[in-house]
Amino acid sequence: MASIAILGYGVVGTGTAELINKNKERFKKITGEELKLSNILVRNIEKHKQKKDSKILTDNFEHILKSPVDIIVEVMGGINPAYKYVKKALASKKHVVTANKDLMAEHGKELLDIAHENGVTLNFEASVGGGIPILKPLMECLTGNEIVSIKAILNGTTNFILSKMYNENMSYEDALKIAQDLGFAESNPDSDVLGYDAARKLSILSTIAYDKKINWKDIHIEGITNIDADDFKYAKANGYNIKLLAISRKEEDGIFASVQPVIVDKNSELSKIENELNAIVIKGDAVGDVVFSGKGAGMFPTASAVFGDIADIIQNRNKRSIQFNSENASIQTLYNYKSNWLVRIKTTDKINTICSLTGNFKNCHIFKNELNPKDEVVAIVKEETENDLNCKLEEIKTSSHTEYIKKFLHIR
Repeated sequence: MASIAILGYGVVGTGTAELINKNKERFKKITGEELKLSNILVRNIEKHKQKKDSKILTDNFEHILKSPVDIIVEVMGGINPAYKYVKKALASKKHVVTANKDLMAEHGKELLDIAHENGVTLNFEASVGGGIPILKPLMECLTGNEIVSIKAILNGTTNFILSKMYNENMSYEDALKIAQDLGFAESNPDSDVLGYDAARKLSILSTIAYDKKINWKDIHIEGITNIDADDFKYAKANGYNIKLLAISRKEEDGIFASVQPVIVDKNSELSKIENELNAIVIKGDAVGDVVFSGKGAGMFPTASAVFGDIADIIQNRNKRSIQFNSENASIQTLYNYKSNWLVRIKTTDKINTICSLTGNFKNCHIFKNELNPKDEVVAIVKEETENDLNCKLEEIKTSSHTEYIKKFLHIR
């Protein structure tokens, strides 16, 4: 019999408890193992008294730690007290499953080392893709490949907002309000809309993919708060969509890593990932592109990944956790490959700005007047690295009367 305790009884904790109870018989038939949900840790027992598993609620973590529980599932979210609890659980030789991206992005190396030292497993599939199985395929099925790159939509909130802006010509503010009303966005959406959530997930994925430690704070991060309806108007006019992409790529002198709004071809696979869905494209040197997509968040999608991690521990009790490499990667934040760019320049001297653009860039398509407002120049600049683009745009900024410059990388 495998005894399980859950830390946290919110959306994911409730879903995990329900899946454990629902799948007991089927799991026993498949594996011969019985599942027992022993304890659920909550802050306030009274608040959860009406729930199905109220008889096994506790507000005492030490009680769980001293009990004969085999697996502790952490779905509390945030760093504290989750970090303290997971660290203690592993040191007490308890297997742990976590869905906590913040925890793994900040303390993953330390916690995996503790698990390894104590001969137990720390599984964290749900911390990156929610319901999308990505870590196990990356660590097992793709081991015959050197991972070349990752392109991913890793945040359902921002993808929902951008989908509304693209499909229904909504403003950012209106799309965010709908996302909040539907429960896709928090009342304080900063972690999502500023790109931090996606960056944490990208750091975990990339640390595993390239076997180098990638700190999420070293990643170039841009959110979606400055995207407006005109950005979509210009993107659509050239057959593009706008997505918040988490990108990492192996380079000769390090790892390029960024989270930023980019333009993608409207008929591409990533463009077709809409609303709260997520997608991850892993490129291996042998297999080429492999695409994983599905629901990246929510009660049952995330609980599904948690349950899969529980099953993995039970069926592979002697398996040791992976370990993150302690060697820090050299992070590159500029896109060093020649690509196309959508450029918007707000200016009080339109003619000189156009002359500067065409003079600086050999291959530059200026949008027609009907698409360009009086005080703005919009162009597609082709086959430029980000460093060269930035240098030339800086020249234009100093030589022309410009108020701001926006740029979007085109990812194929």
